[in-house]
Amino acid sequence: MRVIIVGAGEVGFQIASRLSLENKDVVVVDKSSEALRRVSDNIDVQVLQGPGSSPVVLEEAGIKNAEILLAVTDSDEINLVACLIANIISPSTKKMARLRNADYDRYHDTFRTYAPHIDTLINPEIEVVKTIERLMNVPGAVDIGEFTDGRVKFIGIHLDKGAKLDGLKLSEIPAKINKQSPLIAAVVRDDELIIPRGTDQLMAGDLIYCICEEAKVLDTLSVFDKRSEPLHRVLIIGGGRIGLRLASLLEKKSIYTKIIEKNADRCTEIAQQLNKAIVLHGDGSDQRLLNEENIRDMDVVITLTNEEETNILSSLLAKRMGARKTITKITKFSYLPLMSTIGIEQVVSPRLSAINTILQHIRRGKVLSAIAIRGEQAEFMETVALETSDIVGKPLRQISFPKGVIVTSIVRKDDIIIPSGDSVIQPEDRIIIFARRTAIPKIEKILTVKFEYF
Repeated sequence: MRVIIVGAGEVGFQIASRLSLENKDVVVVDKSSEALRRVSDNIDVQVLQGPGSSPVVLEEAGIKNAEILLAVTDSDEINLVACLIANIISPSTKKMARLRNADYDRYHDTFRTYAPHIDTLINPEIEVVKTIERLMNVPGAVDIGEFTDGRVKFIGIHLDKGAKLDGLKLSEIPAKINKQSPLIAAVVRDDELIIPRGTDQLMAGDLIYCICEEAKVLDTLSVFDKRSEPLHRVLIIGGGRIGLRLASLLEKKSIYTKIIEKNADRCTEIAQQLNKAIVLHGDGSDQRLLNEENIRDMDVVITLTNEEETNILSSLLAKRMGARKTITKITKFSYLPLMSTIGIEQVVSPRLSAINTILQHIRRGKVLSAIAIRGEQAEFMETVALETSDIVGKPLRQISFPKGVIVTSIVRKDDIIIPSGDSVIQPEDRIIIFARRTAIPKIEKILTVKFEYF
């Protein structure tokens, strides 16, 4: 599979890094020699300097033989033109573009259907607002994803010291809680991913990933001593595009919302677009201002400025001053592993949201969604079982899955099945798979055709 990535920024870099580890043929195109040098110094992929919207450059990159073009520069206009040119030169190439400007929202269907005929449009700001909404609705979760239209969820939960599961082996959990244990797919401990067995012990500080049905989310949270609390009052720090999108959503839900924005002109703009939210001119890291706005009465504080350090400082300050919960926007990938260490648990990343959306369209087989978990050492994948696949028609225990792969759920029409070794996958079942990153190339082959080499 040849993939051409237009844009060597953080999203382009991270996607190229992922795909190179999966032995895909990747070409990264960018005008910046410095950005390309970073790519070539760290990743085993081809690089090509030049504008990604140029037909000459795209032909040199091999667009006629490429299965996928990813246009992920910071310019929506360049991304659109790159897809238009690619469509003229190579109509069979699947085209994906990152578009962030809300002005384009109403035209997404037009872009997919007509010129420049983009197969997939990715707006990371829309996706990150969805993630924030899910985090607000699931108390205690620090990571969350949805499959099968929300009917199945994975939830990442930090195990607190003194919680009833602290120190227990997985095999001991049912007796402790007097019911069936939730399916624990993975544990992250000291940045190391563990796929646990019954003899493995849970420890305080572990980040535990569970799979559960939507109707059983609160029951699952209670197993980890997390409780549901009503959400009435929200403070948003940062009135940029994401902040405005989120405030508009909260208004529709009749949730009391305040926004702090330090640019006076922007305050006027967003106040004109909102009906109920209170817009305040000021610095979200100003302790005096937070105190005046009764920060201690806020159910959740969400920091969404374009300044990484401001988001981190404001979240830490809000927690210290009594806010019940904080959600912090982080853009730099290098910061993500540090967040839990300094006490920030709920983090969202527009770039990571974009990457997850892109991954589902790159994976082979009929993959409906793919979500990387924290540390990006593994993915949850939702896929449709094809009749030609060798995973169909026999018990799971007889299938030679690669090491580091678990089938966590089978969805068959209205039934959600937590599988055992005797479970049999049928054609057109939706299956949710957890896979280490190193096992993804092999699982892709399993999902597409019959095989005889494991």
